[in-house]
Amino acid sequence: MTATLKDIARLAGVSTATVSKIVNGKDHDIGEKTIEKVKSIIQEQDYRPNSLARSMKTKVTKTIGLIIPDVRNPFFTDLARGAEDSANERGYSLLFCNSDDDLKKEMEYINTLTEKQVDGIALAGSVKRNREIEEKFQVRVPIVTLDRDAYFKGIKGRVLIDNFNGAYDAVKYLIGLGHRRILFLSGRLDIRVSEERLAGYRKALEDSGIGFDGDLVAEGNFNFNFGYDYIMSGSLDGTVTAIFCGNDLIALGAVKALKKLKKKVPEDISIIGFDDIYLASINTPELTTVRQPSYDLGYIAVGRLIDILEGIEHKQNMVEIKLELVVRESTGSLDVTV
Repeated sequence: MTATLKDIARLAGVSTATVSKIVNGKDHDIGEKTIEKVKSIIQEQDYRPNSLARSMKTKVTKTIGLIIPDVRNPFFTDLARGAEDSANERGYSLLFCNSDDDLKKEMEYINTLTEKQVDGIALAGSVKRNREIEEKFQVRVPIVTLDRDAYFKGIKGRVLIDNFNGAYDAVKYLIGLGHRRILFLSGRLDIRVSEERLAGYRKALEDSGIGFDGDLVAEGNFNFNFGYDYIMSGSLDGTVTAIFCGNDLIALGAVKALKKLKKKVPEDISIIGFDDIYLASINTPELTTVRQPSYDLGYIAVGRLIDILEGIEHKQNMVEIKLELVVRESTGSLDVTV
């Protein structure tokens, strides 16, 4: 039979209030010998506090919700691991939800997590937003967003990626290799992430004296199929010598299609991705990409959320993470030879 708080108090010869204080770390007014005695009995009896009862009393469950748009994308898998590690290190548990990149499902999960009495939510939002709907949606717990925009009133912090400079550095690198006709295969362009990457792409061209050509920007989805289907559709301009992609999945799809069409990477076309997922380093050729520290993104966001919950203040409620260009085998100068 499982020991109760009253059992521990009886065995230790103290009140249940004293045991409760020791269990909850509020024992500053209790003698050291009493604390040691109670803790010893707790260990002997394998006593475990009733977390549900405690949460009902304190209104704190030590639980965090995490909502991501696509668990199949390795970027979000790494992000979730960082979020989980951050929560565990601070004594919190993590409840995980996959929204399938759907705003309606995302809001349903916010309600579900709130009903389960999570203390707060870390949100990597779905791509398509609706400001009018979101601003009317009632959120009863603090939210910290991860990179993507959201308009809920409960947002207390944001962890962002420096998308502009990540894209700028990637395109400037291609230009340095001699490329002038550079295609941008982007995810949806009506979200901030894509807008910032497009702005970085455009600024790199302009700073290098290369005119921006809207025909060299193609909009699709952040997945493998978009990159593959675009190349296989015959839409690729024959003058293009390099492709900058909105994420690694798009880039890997493009590489596969180019191989199928007997095009060599990077001898015929150089390709750069964005994210640095695990597959980027084991692909053939290994993918040059802009490294987003996805693990750090999740780790920092949950850490900031817990700080908010515990009343730890920061000068700013926004954190911006810098990115790094990782050069591998999928890029080369125009005079590359085998």
